[in-house]
Amino acid sequence: MIVYHASKKRFIDDVFNGTIADDIDHAFFIHLGRHTSPNEKLSWKNSMMHMYKVINTSDIPDNSTIAIEYQIPLTSKRIDFILSGIDERKQPNMVIIELKQWEHAKLSNKSGIIQTHFQHGESETAHPCYQAWSYAYMLQNYNETIREHHIQLLPCAFLHNYQEDHIISNECYSEYIDKAPLFLKNDAGKLQDFIKKHIRYGSKEDIVWFIDKGKLRPSKQLADALTSMLQGNKEFILLDEQKIVYETALNLAREASAKQTKHVLIVDGGPGTGKSVVAINLLVELTKENLVCQYVSKNAAPRDVYTAKLSNSFKKSFISNLFVGSGSFINAPQNTYGALIVDEAHRLNMKSGLYSNLGENQIIEIIQASLFSVFFIDDRQRVHIKDIGSKAAIQKYAETCGAVVHTTKLTSQFRCNGSDSYLSWLDNTLQIRETANIRLSEEDYDFKIFSDPNELFKTIKEKNKINNKARVVAGYCWDWNSKKNPNDYDIIIPEFRFQKRWNLNSDKNLWIIGNNSIEEIGCIHTCQGLELDYIGVIIGLDMRYENGRIITDVSQRSGNDQSVKGFKSLIKQNKGKALQDADDIIKNTYRTLLTRGMKGCYVYCCDKQLAEYFAAQIEPQQEPINEIRIEPEVNDEVKYIDFLPLYSIRAACGYFGEGDIVDELGWMKVEGLGKLNRNMFIIQAVGHSMEPIIHDGDYCVFRANPAGSRQGKIVLTQHHNFYDTDYSGSYSIKIYSSKKTYDEYGNWAHEEICLQPKNSSYSPIIINEEESDEFRIVGEFVGIVHL
Repeated sequence: MIVYHASKKRFIDDVFNGTIADDIDHAFFIHLGRHTSPNEKLSWKNSMMHMYKVINTSDIPDNSTIAIEYQIPLTSKRIDFILSGIDERKQPNMVIIELKQWEHAKLSNKSGIIQTHFQHGESETAHPCYQAWSYAYMLQNYNETIREHHIQLLPCAFLHNYQEDHIISNECYSEYIDKAPLFLKNDAGKLQDFIKKHIRYGSKEDIVWFIDKGKLRPSKQLADALTSMLQGNKEFILLDEQKIVYETALNLAREASAKQTKHVLIVDGGPGTGKSVVAINLLVELTKENLVCQYVSKNAAPRDVYTAKLSNSFKKSFISNLFVGSGSFINAPQNTYGALIVDEAHRLNMKSGLYSNLGENQIIEIIQASLFSVFFIDDRQRVHIKDIGSKAAIQKYAETCGAVVHTTKLTSQFRCNGSDSYLSWLDNTLQIRETANIRLSEEDYDFKIFSDPNELFKTIKEKNKINNKARVVAGYCWDWNSKKNPNDYDIIIPEFRFQKRWNLNSDKNLWIIGNNSIEEIGCIHTCQGLELDYIGVIIGLDMRYENGRIITDVSQRSGNDQSVKGFKSLIKQNKGKALQDADDIIKNTYRTLLTRGMKGCYVYCCDKQLAEYFAAQIEPQQEPINEIRIEPEVNDEVKYIDFLPLYSIRAACGYFGEGDIVDELGWMKVEGLGKLNRNMFIIQAVGHSMEPIIHDGDYCVFRANPAGSRQGKIVLTQHHNFYDTDYSGSYSIKIYSSKKTYDEYGNWAHEEICLQPKNSSYSPIIINEEESDEFRIVGEFVGIVHL
């Protein structure tokens, strides 16, 4: 998605006229449904003025293309400034510029991290050169068009207020400055030279638009990349706060090992923020550094999937030593491990073992067993009555164990089409928390409500044919009949003759990657901690919509559901708390299920009122509008070959009729109208007088100075003594006819000129001989520009 998109020439005009910040903010509102903060607008205004000074040179072509706030596909990250064009060798290039208004910074002992002052105070952040390079890397990784067309990405950082102090450019950042050059306050000329080197001409194709509309690569998923990662390959480049969390964890693990002091890091992050990606990257790096470390999870499904993916490349003993369950530390001696990396920490239990009768507390056991432990957690993914993992609980137990506690956050979205808005909308819609996102637009995420579960299932099966990364899941509202009798069905919705089985009998925890498991339905326990491209969700009657409220009903859960087992006895002890716990578990379960899809989520609700409520929270889909593209500028070599200039009718008449110097409104591609030449131009028709040949709004091609007779032809005219209602003035597009008189020598003169409309509801314009001196034919109609 591109927020602001223009030629260099238009960008220069927008900055010069002082409208650039308002233009970006307006585009922001159109795309995202919200305005930005006053501080961000001020930031744009300041930074764009500096970019104006850098690129306002004739050496950088006017028809090069600029994009501002370009969102990297499938992430919520946006690139500040892009300039595209071609170099001397006709190589298509995109210069990616990370803009900062910083004035000061402090060194950090973490790789690629620096400290600077923000509104909320001083904090760590990724070095601007690391940011620019990582954004370019991500864009190249996600976009097939960049590779297929050999488009070169050239990242850099421009800190236009920063005076050189040898901190921002310190040698410890040289790895990233080499990949993305750094330009400071006094380096505007150097940045200009950098751009001029790579953007010498405008491109025939609008490279930014070409990439934005281009083909995306299949999304990379952690389970598929795991083997390569453990073999030492970098499969995921960590962005922004992911990088900060990763480097912070590495530093704490090293410090804990060196000083033999106990540290605990709590990482709070919602669905799709990259918790598992950071966790696995830590496992790989710390193992490489010879620390004794393990990846820990309560839920067996992710571990089983990882084991299956690794089994062809590594020994079973190696795999089982890396990936362990959360009940593995009951008898572990103090500080046996250098690092324990706990994923999905919200799922930790008090007791361990099949019958929950072993150990005392999984959180305490993990902290005691390791010098360093990191807990990746989302309090809103607690989905079982026995789950005790929470930020508060981990902090409390860590302090009782004498550990130094550190906290940090992951916030940016890398699932659900990279839409932070979808997560906020979902929380608001499920009435988990109030957010500003009360409507979901089709730009945010591919989310659909189905009225028939068979249609939902059919759609997901079609998506699964692409790469076996689509599945249907459901709330646990149906008994597991097929466990005893494999021929029985479990999920039955009689009014639609819909019947399917739960997944656990065949593929068990490998259902999400099974080759034939698409016919079965999964549940929370086989998909939490994992992801798909598309997820279908069947919401049972444990969640309904009544009297303006989301109602949860734990009595509608299956008796086989262990996640609410013992609920009745809890009601007797404390009814209010028990009902609140059940409400949290049910909403959290559906929130987790509804966020498993990287690209889309399709939903069927057993409660019809709930389906109507969900549908009402989605902005109605508009019919796609096929717009004819108007390019602000095009390369000289395609002008009058593939493209013609678009003028206002007044400008066209001034230029072709009277030789005035005028500016074109843009350039349009013209096909199917024969060979183009410099006497041809485009204007937009207004009104209905020439219907059905020419309609209101049509883009019409005319040829200036036509040779031969105009009799019966459609022409563009200028006539100072007459008023055409269509054009509110002295211009007209009509069918030309004339009557002539001849003298005794055979010389002729116009007796009368008739400008005839095609639409009989309009009157002709008659021009007599005396008035013909004020009349001019500007051009002859050639045809209409079509899509």
